[in-house]
Amino acid sequence: MLAYRHAFHAGNHADVLKHTVLALVLRYMNQKDKPYRLVDTHAGAGGYSLEGRYAQKKGEYEEGIGRLWAMDAVQRQAMPAPVADYLELVRQFNPGGDQPAGKVAVPLEQYPGSPAIARSLLRPQDQMRLFELHPTDYRILESYMAEQRGAEVKQLDGFDALKGQVPPSSRRAVVLMDPSYEGHKDYGRVVVSLRAALERFAEGVYMVWYPQVQKLEAAQLPKRLEALAPKGWLHARLTVQQPDSQGFGLAGSGMFILNPPYTLHDELLAVLPYLTEVLGQYEGANYLLEQKAA
Repeated sequence: MLAYRHAFHAGNHADVLKHTVLALVLRYMNQKDKPYRLVDTHAGAGGYSLEGRYAQKKGEYEEGIGRLWAMDAVQRQAMPAPVADYLELVRQFNPGGDQPAGKVAVPLEQYPGSPAIARSLLRPQDQMRLFELHPTDYRILESYMAEQRGAEVKQLDGFDALKGQVPPSSRRAVVLMDPSYEGHKDYGRVVVSLRAALERFAEGVYMVWYPQVQKLEAAQLPKRLEALAPKGWLHARLTVQQPDSQGFGLAGSGMFILNPPYTLHDELLAVLPYLTEVLGQYEGANYLLEQKAA
């Protein structure tokens, strides 16, 4: 939806989960020299100011990346390695983050979106295909990626564009799909778009983020995605807060990965309990981790 701006939500608990998982998948893909293509269907602006009026309106980042950022050196040593890696990627995105870790106190002023996380991790031989419909976010993203080798930014509907991006010539691809879900149609479009992509390229790694909200479509989405998975799936969900008295609010979020790296499940076994403890905002905070092998 063109009214949606991720800047309001940048760095919240959902971003912590999404970007920790994204970094794990991309680092796994980097273990082979052969290039791959990353397709981000709803790329956003690429990066966000946490000092701007959008992020400050609700301050959602304070209960997400802010909790991790505030930890002292001793607490950070207890972090699971994937969380520490994610935190370092955020540090590097901030002014002064190019200095050696621990040598300079870096203030949390900016938050990297998925394109910025990917830009830090992709290699010169890899490709990025980024899609964003919102005109302002598209212009920001295009400017940010202007000098990035192998990157293309298009102001197109990512749902429709995905089919034309697979398979890449290298026969290796990662797809990230995280629409706003502001309306009811996005849930169905996720399934339709993925089905079409899988018909063309069943071997890709397909990552779907979804919100944990009081909507039937949100509850049904994981089961609908299970039915698409030709070579196994992994489902990770983090529940950190209760809905408000009217039943509204983002209780948590999930990542559903089709054809996940075989290492991902065991890595998340340490990550999810930790994030539940650190990001949980009520006693009932919990996580789910399940998978089905091919």
